[in-house]
Amino acid sequence: MAVAGPIVRWWGRLEVEGLDTLPMRGAVILPANHDSAWDPVVIAFAARRRRQIQALAKASLWKNPLLRRVLDGMGQIPVRRGEADMDALDAAVQCLSAGGCLGIFPEGSRSQGRQLRARSGVGRLAQSVPEARIVCAAVSGTVDIARFPRRPRLKVTFFEPTPSSPSESALKLAVRLTAELRAVAPVAVAGRPE
Repeated sequence: MAVAGPIVRWWGRLEVEGLDTLPMRGAVILPANHDSAWDPVVIAFAARRRRQIQALAKASLWKNPLLRRVLDGMGQIPVRRGEADMDALDAAVQCLSAGGCLGIFPEGSRSQGRQLRARSGVGRLAQSVPEARIVCAAVSGTVDIARFPRRPRLKVTFFEPTPSSPSESALKLAVRLTAELRAVAPVAVAGRPE
């Protein structure tokens, strides 16, 4: 965060809305949209005064020994993509059961300019830990961070989604959350003006 701070705050001109929506304690599931590798850093920086976010991150990131130390130090949870990773789900449930704040990308991967389908993981977590609050984090501007000399305008909007009904399936919840996130932060394509 110390290294990324000046990039996010100064270069990115970060604007944060709805931070008071994020509870300072208690179990929170924090679904977010995902257009850039910078998204988790920007969201974590935006939330830093209220919560430390543990997140599900692709397991391949742990192959880099330096990055592995950073991720482990931050309490991130490796998930094997493309399969039902029950170890990651169990670790995420443990995080939430202990009152943690868990970040997750319902789309499962960076959009790379395409509309992706939602994955059921966020819905399964909500069903497994029903006392957890859901607060969405819509992030925009991150695809422009590397467009030097043009400065990006980063924005993170925290908001509570529409309440779910008891009959809503895990997948339907994930689809709805993704739609609500994308209504605030539409899919962005790197290198193109908005």
